[in-house]
Amino acid sequence: MRVIAGQFRSRPLRSLRGMDIRPTADRLRETLFNVLCAGNPEALSGTVWLDLYAGTGAVGIEALSRSAGMVYFVEMSKSAADLIAGNLKSLGITSGFKIVKADAPKALTQLGSQGIVADFIFLDPPYGMREEYARTLNALVESKLLHAETAIIAEHEKRFDPGEVFGGLHRERKLEQGDAALSFYRSRK
Repeated sequence: MRVIAGQFRSRPLRSLRGMDIRPTADRLRETLFNVLCAGNPEALSGTVWLDLYAGTGAVGIEALSRSAGMVYFVEMSKSAADLIAGNLKSLGITSGFKIVKADAPKALTQLGSQGIVADFIFLDPPYGMREEYARTLNALVESKLLHAETAIIAEHEKRFDPGEVFGGLHRERKLEQGDAALSFYRSRK
C-alpha cells in the first residue's frame, strides 16, 4: 500500500495484520481521487475532509498529499488510531490533521458542535458492519457538518447496496471496481 499522488507520492503506508482493517486498494483510491479532481490537480487544495472508519488513514493521507487543508481521521479502534498516527509520522506530516478516537456518529456530533463543515466525507465501515452505512449516513443528514456542495463517498462491497436516499442525501453516482464500489452522495436541501 502506498500514497498514489501528490507531495508524498509512492511513499509506503503500513497496515495491521489480519482482517480487522481492509485498506482501500491503491487502484480504487486512485479512481476516487481521479473522479474528485476531474483533471484539476488543485481541486482539493485547502479542502476539509472527514475520513470515517479511517483504518490505516490511507484516504485521508492521500487527501493531505494532494493539498487538503484539514483531515479529521475518525477511528474508534486504538490500534488503528495508533497506526494512523504512525503513518502520518513516517511521512513527516505534523499538521493539518486531527485523529478523533470515537465511533463515527458520536464523532459527527462532536465535530459539528465545533463548527466544522466538511467539503468531503469518506466512509468505509468494515464490510461485515452493513448497518453502519445507514447509521452514519442518517447521522450526517442530521449533522451540521454539510454545506450545499459537500461530497459524501461510501466505499462498500459491490454486491451490497447501502441505499439511494438517506433523508436529504441522494446517491448521484456509483462506481464499481473489482469486488468494491464507491457510492457518491450529495445533499438536496
